[in-house]
Amino acid sequence: MTVELVAVERKIWSGKATFVFARTTVGEIGILPGHEATLAQLEEAGVLRIDSTDGTSTSLAVHGGFLSVTPEAVTVLAEYAELADEIDVARARTALDRADESEPAGVAAAARAQARLKAAGAAE
Repeated sequence: MTVELVAVERKIWSGKATFVFARTTVGEIGILPGHEATLAQLEEAGVLRIDSTDGTSTSLAVHGGFLSVTPEAVTVLAEYAELADEIDVARARTALDRADESEPAGVAAAARAQARLKAAGAAE
């Protein structure tokens, strides 16, 4: 199936894939070729994984957006997304440590930092 991942500021990933995993506002979804047509809202701070046809797996931290699925294609329109190898792990850990989880904005900041760490393979 064809997968396109576009964030507000740039095209992040495009190609053929055998599997896509995402976290939506109603739970996790795994998508294989031929999947039923679906439209879902992505979590504000989640991880998305794309397994491409060449055997590689790409992880991304995705912050908000939508996922559109047809039997032949998956399109992800994200508000913001980062490839795992673009994530500054030290900066994400600092953001997590600084997040004041007694405030709604702090809870959201902590969730974004945790998603970034998970996508980078550095979650504790």
